Amino acid sequence: MNDTPEMIPPVQRIENVAIGDVSSRVSSIIFLLLCVVPVFGTVLFGAVDNITWIILSVFWLAIVLLWLVESMKAKGLLFSPNPLQIPVAGFLLIGLVQLLPLGGGVAGDLLSTSSSHALSFDPNATRFFVIRLIVYLVFFAACLVFINNERRLKKVVLLVIIFGASMAFVGILQRLATPDGIYGLRKTPQSISFGPFVNQHHFAAFMQMAAGCAVALMFGKATGRDRKLLLGMAVAVMGMATLLTSSRGGVLGFASMIAFVLVVNFFGRERSGKTASAEGTGIQTKIAITVGAATLVLLVFGAVLFLGGGDSLVRGIGVGNTPTDVSSGRFTFWPVAIKIFLEHPIIGAGFDAFGAAFTKFDTGNGSLLVEQAHNDYLQTLADSGLAGFACIAAFIYLLFKMGLKNISAGGSIFRQNAATGALAGCFGILIHSFFDFPLRTPSNAFFFLLLAAIATVTIKAGDVIVPSRRRRTT
Repeated sequence: MNDTPEMIPPVQRIENVAIGDVSSRVSSIIFLLLCVVPVFGTVLFGAVDNITWIILSVFWLAIVLLWLVESMKAKGLLFSPNPLQIPVAGFLLIGLVQLLPLGGGVAGDLLSTSSSHALSFDPNATRFFVIRLIVYLVFFAACLVFINNERRLKKVVLLVIIFGASMAFVGILQRLATPDGIYGLRKTPQSISFGPFVNQHHFAAFMQMAAGCAVALMFGKATGRDRKLLLGMAVAVMGMATLLTSSRGGVLGFASMIAFVLVVNFFGRERSGKTASAEGTGIQTKIAITVGAATLVLLVFGAVLFLGGGDSLVRGIGVGNTPTDVSSGRFTFWPVAIKIFLEHPIIGAGFDAFGAAFTKFDTGNGSLLVEQAHNDYLQTLADSGLAGFACIAAFIYLLFKMGLKNISAGGSIFRQNAATGALAGCFGILIHSFFDFPLRTPSNAFFFLLLAAIATVTIKAGDVIVPSRRRRTT
């Protein structure tokens, strides 16, 4: 009998370690659901319908239950310490406060007070907004936990690019075929649809986010020429779809997204060396990027003109205008939003209550029925006051601070490119939000949070060292 322990290495390396388990099947299902939710919401008209939200709620419940199962297996709650969750939670807290019956005419018994005495001008709308915020927060928190290795990061980035290009192609075909309604089924008499979206401007916002990752990989390092060609085709299709929407805010956001990627590639990354050959290579790379970007822009503009989208192109770049252009109404919407904010500067008039508050502060003849301020920042001030605006400012600050840190960190090149593209997509839609309300469309909100997770999530290096058990032989 030999009681001497067998000499084996004290550690072993295990690839693709998921939080709480090694390649857990449960965590893989959760990751799959996180990919399905934004895709499903986009395909079904941007998730603006109640029936779509019922189905998304089933997905959400499945994510929560599976998350609890995974936490029990790990013998502890799986949660990311990412501080980006704090502003979202703050937004949720503001919404809950707005539903408290603390408005005018509050009775002595707080519990018996009617909901019509809530701080919000429209308690029902605010209540549904809070419910959506809960779904968004859980979705975002799950993304931060379960997009936890480079293999999953590559899958979700590839999903964003392929799905975005596919929706762009469908949108272009639909615009050229001019069917009677979305997919030839759903009519939108009070708006101009594009692709699966009821609002063409919000489709353009989706294109900004989806194209960001493709542009970053196309102009980034360590991408083969064959892949660069495929990425260029995807970006071209998404750019054409954006121009055909005639959305000036969308075109500006798309251009801002590309500019962000170019700036990061030109100035944002530290050079590993300063030799003459390295300097020459850097100059050649910059020239190649500039020529590639110019060629891509010319290709997109030429394709739009070839497809008969001259009118869309003219309006999209801001040259043309029409008497009925909704942009002329912004000079009415924005001053009213400022009046609402000044009347309720701390906590606002209530989330999604802008339409109800507008009727009180509108100085016109009352013929306009306005539900949105067509400026997400002004509407945030009107809906939630300085408290909500502080949450938005904190989220944007933390997003770019953490994202740029991931870009400049010494990780893999793909990680840097993914963070660059995700930040670029977020930057584009944030610019677009000065002139519209693209993040009020639920599917866009899901994709925005997904990109925020891609940009800031902590990705473990390829291998993780874990202790191994010693074996005895007899």
